[in-house]
Amino acid sequence: MLPPEHAVMLTKAAGPDNMAAFARLIPILSAEHDGIIDSFHNGGGVSYDRYDDFLGFFADYTAQVFDRSLVSKVMPLMPAVEEGLAGGIEVLDIGCGTGHSTNVMAKAYPESRFTGYEFRDQALDQGRAQAESLGLSNVRFLNRDLVEMKESTAYDLVTAFDVIHDQAEPRKVLRNVVTALRPGGTFLMVDIKASSHVHDNVQYPMAPFLYTTSTMHCMTVSLAQGGEGLGSMWGEQKAVELLTDAGFENVAVHEVEGDVFNSYYIATCP
Repeated sequence: MLPPEHAVMLTKAAGPDNMAAFARLIPILSAEHDGIIDSFHNGGGVSYDRYDDFLGFFADYTAQVFDRSLVSKVMPLMPAVEEGLAGGIEVLDIGCGTGHSTNVMAKAYPESRFTGYEFRDQALDQGRAQAESLGLSNVRFLNRDLVEMKESTAYDLVTAFDVIHDQAEPRKVLRNVVTALRPGGTFLMVDIKASSHVHDNVQYPMAPFLYTTSTMHCMTVSLAQGGEGLGSMWGEQKAVELLTDAGFENVAVHEVEGDVFNSYYIATCP
């Protein structure tokens, strides 16, 4: 028996806070155990291709977060952007995965136009199918490598939901975002909530889980591409540093009720 306030965290009633759901990650990540060990000895990493089950789990989890908070809690952090979305602006969602975040925004703001970038065709197909089922005509999904983004001053808002820390070249991707934004445009970057310093995370209850996930997925997929290997625990200090170095101004960090894992970075393009 568990007290009700404990039991709720281990059931579907907790929604995205259901800690029991994360037990699925133990067999998913441990399946790549040998590849991780080999990478520690010989360099490199384990590629994205090995993580379909992980990406499926993550898509299911984040969909619940998007449904509960993206429009009702996150967008109000940016009043001017929220007003622009209602009137009609151009939005780019980079690393959009199965496109759920893109479609949630497109449905909520029919006057605006949304583009989702992703490099996995299967995920893009899922995004397109969902958009069609919702009858959305203001969204499109394109296969793009974020390092090779070429668009200039094309968007008023760019979003990235737990994407940047996985990148092989996060600094170049962030510079590309600056280029893609119009002057005064906004970048919403959602990423794991933590400090960049290990000693600051000692008392953080989620730290062991997040460091494990970072080692077993986020760092290694970047290293597999010869990348920087930031990992999901790159932390707030490093994130602000990279955003500032890329050319963003007025970087603000927020938390959103109901999302225990992420910080919400809002940065302005000069």
